[in-house]
Amino acid sequence: MYTPFDPVYQPYSSQRYPIYARGGMVNCSSPQAAAAGLEALQNGGNAMDAAVAAAAALTVVEPSANGIGSDAFALVWSAKDQKLYGLNSSGPAPMAASIEKLLADGSDENGKMPTYGWTPVTVPGAPMAWAELTRRFGRRTLAQNVAPAVRYAREGYPCSPNLAVMWKRAFDKFQKTCTGPVFDEWYKTFTPEGKPYEAGDLIRLPNHADTLEAIGETDAAAFYTGEIAKKIDADSKKFGGYLRYEDLAAYQAKWVEPIKVDYHGYQVCEIPPNGQGIVALMALNILKEFDFPEKESALTYHRQLEAMKMAFADAFHYVTDPDHMELDYHRLLDPAYGAQRAAEIGETAQVYTHSIPPKSGTVYLCCADGEGNMVSFIQSNYMGFGSGVVVTGTGVSLQNRGHDFSLDEKDANALKPGKRSYHTIIPGFLMKDGKAVGPFGVMGGYMQPQGHVQVVMNYVDFHLDPQQALDAPRWQWMRDNTVTVETRFCMEMARKLQRLGHDIRADLSTPSFGRGQMIVRLDNGVLVGGTESRTDSNIACY
Repeated sequence: MYTPFDPVYQPYSSQRYPIYARGGMVNCSSPQAAAAGLEALQNGGNAMDAAVAAAAALTVVEPSANGIGSDAFALVWSAKDQKLYGLNSSGPAPMAASIEKLLADGSDENGKMPTYGWTPVTVPGAPMAWAELTRRFGRRTLAQNVAPAVRYAREGYPCSPNLAVMWKRAFDKFQKTCTGPVFDEWYKTFTPEGKPYEAGDLIRLPNHADTLEAIGETDAAAFYTGEIAKKIDADSKKFGGYLRYEDLAAYQAKWVEPIKVDYHGYQVCEIPPNGQGIVALMALNILKEFDFPEKESALTYHRQLEAMKMAFADAFHYVTDPDHMELDYHRLLDPAYGAQRAAEIGETAQVYTHSIPPKSGTVYLCCADGEGNMVSFIQSNYMGFGSGVVVTGTGVSLQNRGHDFSLDEKDANALKPGKRSYHTIIPGFLMKDGKAVGPFGVMGGYMQPQGHVQVVMNYVDFHLDPQQALDAPRWQWMRDNTVTVETRFCMEMARKLQRLGHDIRADLSTPSFGRGQMIVRLDNGVLVGGTESRTDSNIACY
């Protein structure tokens, strides 16, 4: 479709101001998803209903990052209970999957978990998360909450600029890596005319609509024990996968106690392992030992980077399904351990290994209502469209979360039947003096804990509003001493960091630095929101 302009060409820098509201607020990476959440709020729902409505809509309007076959995590602040709840709705490896079986079947890729196809698919948790949030906290039915998503899928919606970019990127990659009958349904579903959608094209996903409707009408039972589960089982068997009906039928999401660290007068909260939120907390547990009088300082960036590298070194060694970890993960957040690691930061960049603590492709959204309820919610197919597998006739695009499992039985994250993998998606939440400040998050693989650290410090240490906390130029540690920075990052600062031993490289790819949202509730109940300027984000409020 011809347009007289390129919607992703931005020759001029633009500005966004924080958004203020009182009745409710929904921050999403898609305007349609934000509108779906607002619809729930204005029709008798609360923040939890809005989160489910927005999450279901995102599977339709941003399928390049998530789908019905995603995993999900949530942090939920209940105004009634004055308490923060955690929900881990990530799925385990199928009971039929094991290192020995993969190696014997030849399902591996040179001794590693494959990226695409049925082998890396674990039990999807997102539909269960929607049902759990609605059942425990919502005021509407699940069918009511998913109705906007059903409408978008059935009637169609316009492709947005960044969605078009991600769709084409996935299509170009899949044409090289995802060929053969196992991927036919993906092409049939997402490229029905043999090419990716462009900005402004109308997208319809009728099978997706039918599946969402069935999930809503049955409180997700159709997905885990009904006809959809049977179709997933049949396709998995047909294409040599390990996922079975029994895995789906046995699945339950877990309500968990959030973990937190005290950071310069605030409590920063995350979901405990198997999620990597603990990485952000480990880094902040180190950084709490320093004062940061100014943001644009080589010493500030240097300490951030060194703390981040230490945190990842420990996480990659220890973090996995907590039922399989060699130590109590709370030890990694011991204040004394943070001080110990902080003392190891020198004047130049180093490469770190793990230490021993003392004993003792994703979409993110956040919602708040006028009563004080707030939700930090994230769901993901992992790498873009995930495994490249769409279940025949259902529109269900499946994640490839199992790709992160190791096939070395000595590794903490080694594949085992029924085990949850190290998980990259993490919702965040800020508190102060035991009271809710608000939800925040930054999506994007291993960028996520790094984004959390940067957003928290921007807000807490440098007193930036939620929008500026998100808009500030970002850095990303990659490996060893390699660090990428956005092109908006000060190049003189980059040169200073280079002299400290950091291998700084500018990256033109804005999406690689994550996409975030943030809401803060003021003492008078007013909500202040920031939304990601690096993608098609929007805030719906009243």
